[in-house]
Amino acid sequence: MSLFSCCAAGAGPMGELTSLVGPPTAAVVPAGQCAFGPEWSKAKLVDRTQVTHDVFLLTLELADTSKPLGLATCACVLAKMDDPDSAEPIIRPYTPVSTNAMVGKFQLVVKVYPTGKMSTHMKELTLGESLEFKHIDKNVKIQYPFGKKQITMLVGGTGITPMIQALHAILGTAGDSTQVTFMFGNKTQKDILCKDLLDSWAAVSGGRLKVLHVLSNAADDSSWTGLKGFITKDLLAKEAPPPSSDHLVVVCGPPPMYDALCGPREKPEELTGVLKEMGFTAEQVYKF
Repeated sequence: MSLFSCCAAGAGPMGELTSLVGPPTAAVVPAGQCAFGPEWSKAKLVDRTQVTHDVFLLTLELADTSKPLGLATCACVLAKMDDPDSAEPIIRPYTPVSTNAMVGKFQLVVKVYPTGKMSTHMKELTLGESLEFKHIDKNVKIQYPFGKKQITMLVGGTGITPMIQALHAILGTAGDSTQVTFMFGNKTQKDILCKDLLDSWAAVSGGRLKVLHVLSNAADDSSWTGLKGFITKDLLAKEAPPPSSDHLVVVCGPPPMYDALCGPREKPEELTGVLKEMGFTAEQVYKF
């Protein structure tokens, strides 16, 4: 039995995100319209579907079921739970994979970690129970339209969810011709979040979305025929457009990815690593 079994309380059957999330959908709103504000408020869990052995899709209902979440592109919400081992609550950021086209609800893709208190809590929450959320100004990131002809997304692990939001806007907007190169680094095949969704969106993008999966722990995996190793200077030079004023690179992943590619996320005005070596400037790179 997997960590998150189909028998878990409230769990639905195994499902593919392609059918659960649907096609790219542009439903862009300006910042400042989110149903959640700076104070904590509740959203009720109404559905939970297992996607892989340790990933599931949560559907949460808003207090006002007549309106969408109203979240700006690539922005996140904060989730809170009480920590049984501490007086301080546990707070984690989540970027929905649904858009503002969904009225009265929103959806989160959550990966369950064996020692992750929040993700385990979400896995064990009973349908009808609530989670607390809020949204503050610093949760707002780069906004659509991005104003570039070419975008390269360098992503690791759970960093994919803000990129799903960006792709919703780019691919779902009529007349948008932005070309996207998406490089997604993970350890093994089973760690790839949203793979079926990404690959299906690429297949129907008319060549506008190119997805490259790169696995770091697949040296002995004979079933994996894709790229192995890490996102490197050579791979970028081969597969991504060169630096230019019409090319934006966005990076979203774990700290070692930032260290190697662009420098610490906490220093957005500074650019180091592989991207600096390739001739990009700090203005051409956005660190999520």
